[in-house]
Amino acid sequence: MKAKKLIRYRLAVSRNFPATHPRKGEPTYFVEKIRRNIDCKKCPHELCDNCGLGDVWNKLHTIRGNYGLWAKRFEKINKGEAVLELYYWSGKPYNSKCVTVCQLGKEDGIGLQKATLLQITHDFKDVQKNDGLAYCDFMDWFSKAPMDAELAIIHFTKFRY
Repeated sequence: MKAKKLIRYRLAVSRNFPATHPRKGEPTYFVEKIRRNIDCKKCPHELCDNCGLGDVWNKLHTIRGNYGLWAKRFEKINKGEAVLELYYWSGKPYNSKCVTVCQLGKEDGIGLQKATLLQITHDFKDVQKNDGLAYCDFMDWFSKAPMDAELAIIHFTKFRY
């Protein structure tokens, strides 16, 4: 019997701050921060140990809009029917090759948590640090998001709030 092919839900990871951010164009080091937290089988050690980040924050999760969409996707991930594939653009977004960072499935402990920006800024301690950003950068990144919008915290590890 032929094994059923897994669905891949792709999620882009920013390598640089966006044009709408005060630090536009500067590196985020998100890929390196994510790789520091996933199983070393999936991460070459030279990237974990030599990324130059020292004790800088890791990236345990990403925060995205459209919680409803992600909830449906995580139903399939949790059933073992799909995986989350993290990638970045090798050059200009949408005009360059996609480079896969890793594929994560339910066995990796990934998960989904619903939150609003109001909850994130008031209730969840260190959320900006665990998102890989300094507080001011985090607030600038989400400055246009409505405080009551349902956001998806997509966890790359077993960590939860």
